[in-house]
Amino acid sequence: MAETHISSAPDTAAPVQPGAVSAPDAEEVATTKGKRGNPRQLGNLAMIMRFASAYPRQITCAILALAVAAGATLAIPAGFKMVIDRGFDSGGSTQDIGRWFRYLFLITVVLGLSTALRFYFVSWLGERVVADIRLAVQRNLLGLAPSFFETNRPSEIASRMTSDTAIVEQVVGTTVSVALRNLVVGIGGIAYLFSLAPKLTGMLLLGIPVIVLPIVFIGRKLEKVARSSQDRVANVGATTTEVLAAMKIVQAFGQEEREAGRFSEAVESTFATARRRITLRASLTAVVITLIFGAITMIMWQGAVDVIEGRLSGGDIAAFVLTGGLVAGAFGALTEVYGDLLRAGGAAGRLNELLNEQPEIRAPANPIVLPVPPRGQISFQNVSFAYPTRPETLALKDFSLQVSPGETVAIVGPSGAGKSTLFQLAQRFYDPQAGSVRIDGVALPSADPKEIRQRMAFVPQDSVLFAANARDNLRYSNWAATDDEIWDAARAANAEEFLRKLPEGLDSYLGEGGARLSGGQRQRISIARALLRNAPILLLDEATSALDAESEKLVQNALDRLMHGRTTLVIAHRLATIRSADRIIVMSDGGIVEQGTHDELSARSGLYARLSSLQFTEGPLAAE
Repeated sequence: MAETHISSAPDTAAPVQPGAVSAPDAEEVATTKGKRGNPRQLGNLAMIMRFASAYPRQITCAILALAVAAGATLAIPAGFKMVIDRGFDSGGSTQDIGRWFRYLFLITVVLGLSTALRFYFVSWLGERVVADIRLAVQRNLLGLAPSFFETNRPSEIASRMTSDTAIVEQVVGTTVSVALRNLVVGIGGIAYLFSLAPKLTGMLLLGIPVIVLPIVFIGRKLEKVARSSQDRVANVGATTTEVLAAMKIVQAFGQEEREAGRFSEAVESTFATARRRITLRASLTAVVITLIFGAITMIMWQGAVDVIEGRLSGGDIAAFVLTGGLVAGAFGALTEVYGDLLRAGGAAGRLNELLNEQPEIRAPANPIVLPVPPRGQISFQNVSFAYPTRPETLALKDFSLQVSPGETVAIVGPSGAGKSTLFQLAQRFYDPQAGSVRIDGVALPSADPKEIRQRMAFVPQDSVLFAANARDNLRYSNWAATDDEIWDAARAANAEEFLRKLPEGLDSYLGEGGARLSGGQRQRISIARALLRNAPILLLDEATSALDAESEKLVQNALDRLMHGRTTLVIAHRLATIRSADRIIVMSDGGIVEQGTHDELSARSGLYARLSSLQFTEGPLAAE
C-alpha cells in the first residue's frame, strides 16, 4: 500500500492522545500555506460537495433564500426609481408618495428575511459538513496502523483537523453563497442597467476592469504578506510553547535573557511584516475609494447631462447609480472568491488523503473466530520483522517462541534487542515480513484484530492516562464496568486508598496525562485498568524502575495479583519479577541467545549473568 507522507521530512512521533490537539509549528504553517494556489486543487472540492449532498433540503432552502435575497437587492434601485418618478416628479399627493415608500419598505423586509434565512442555512451547512468531515476522518484515523503515525506527524494531522476544516467551513458557509449571490446580482444588475441607460451601462462596463485590475494586483500582494504575517504569528506561538514547556530547563541553565532575546526577535519580525500588511491595506483602500467614487462621479456627470437634455428621468439616474454600485461591488467580491476556492481545494485535498488512507492492519473478509473458551497460548514461528521507518534493520530475525497457557515468561536484553517488538506483533499492530504469530493456534492475519486485542491486557512502562476523571480512566479497558467492579480492581491494584482520598472520588479529574497523580499512582491506575479487562493474556512492560522503594513495592504486589492465572509476557527491568517467572528469555539483536530460570541463567557466564551484575552495580537491566 502506498504511504501518505504529510510532511516532506517525516519523523517518528507518538500518536495524538484523545482530547489533545497539537498546534502546528511555523514550518508546518508555511508548508500548509505554500500548498495553496494550484488551480488543479479545485477538483478536490468534489469531496466537500459529496458531504454537502447528504442534506438536499437545506441546500434547496439556501438556494431559494439566496435567489429571493438577490432579487430583492436588485428591486431596491427600481423601488427608488418609482419613488422619485411617480412620487416626486409626478406631483403626486402625500398618499401617493407613501404608497411607493411602503412598497420600498416591503422590499427591504423581504431582503432582510431572505438574507437571514440564507445565512442560517448556508452556515448550518458549513458547520454540518465540517462536523461530518471531522467525524469521518477521525473514524478512519482510529483504524490506521501505528506505522502510519510513524511516517506522518500527529501535529500536522491535528492541523488538518482544525485549520483545514476551518477553511472548508468558511467556503461552504460563506464563500459559495456570497459568490452565487454576487453572480446573480452582477448579471441581473447589468441586464437592468441596459434597460435603463444603454450608453451609461457601456461606460460602466468599460470602467469595471479599470477598477478591478488594480484591486486584484494589490490584493495579491496583500495576500502574500498576510500569509507571511500568519507564519510569523505561528512562529511566535511555537516559540512561546517551546519555552513554557521547558521553563525548568531554561531557568536551571540561566538562559532567561537568551530566550527573551529570541522571543523579541520573533515579535519584532511579526511587527515588521504586519506593518507591510497595514501599508498595503491602506494603499488598497485609497485606490479603491478613489477609483470607485471617481467612476461614480464621472457616470453621474454624464447622467446629469442626460437628465437635463431629457434623455433620462431623475428616477432613472438614481436607480442607475444604485444598481451600478451593486454591480461593481458584486464583481469586485467575485475576484476574492477564486483565491478562497483554491485554498479550500488544497484543504479538502489534504483532508481527503486522511479520509482515503487504507489501514494496513484490518480484518479479513471472513475472519476465523478464536477458540472459546480462550486458552492464552502465544506462538512466534520463525518471525522476521523490520519497522516501516527502518526497513533495512531487522528488529527480529527468524525468531521463535512458544508460550504455554498460564505461563509467565520474562524477556530481558539490551536496548534494541527486540523486546517491545514482540508486544507490537502480538497485538497485531504490525505484521511480520516472514513467519507467523498465533494466538490459541490461529494465525493473527486470519482473525479480527479487535478480537485478538480483546483477549489481551497491556500495562505499558509509561502509564497513559487521559484528561478525564478517575472512573473513565479505570474503565477504559472495560467501559461497561460497574463502580463495584472498578473499586474491586482498584483494591487489587493497591489504588483504592489514594482514590478514596481524592476530592470527588472516582469523579475527580486527573489532569492532562494524569498530572495530578504521582508516578506510582498512575501506574497502579494502569494495573487496575488491566485487571478490569480480565483478559487471558497479559503483556507487561514492567514500570517499576523509575519508582521509589515504597511505590515499587505497592506496584509489584499489584502486578503479582494481576499476573496470577494469566499467560504473561513481561519485559523485565527488575529481578523481583524475573525470579518469579516460569521462564526467562534473553534477547540480543532480534533473537534468543539464552533461556531458562533465574538460577539456571545466573549459573552460566552468559549475557543474563552480565546484565544481572550490571543491575547490582549500575542500576536496572537495560530497557528497550
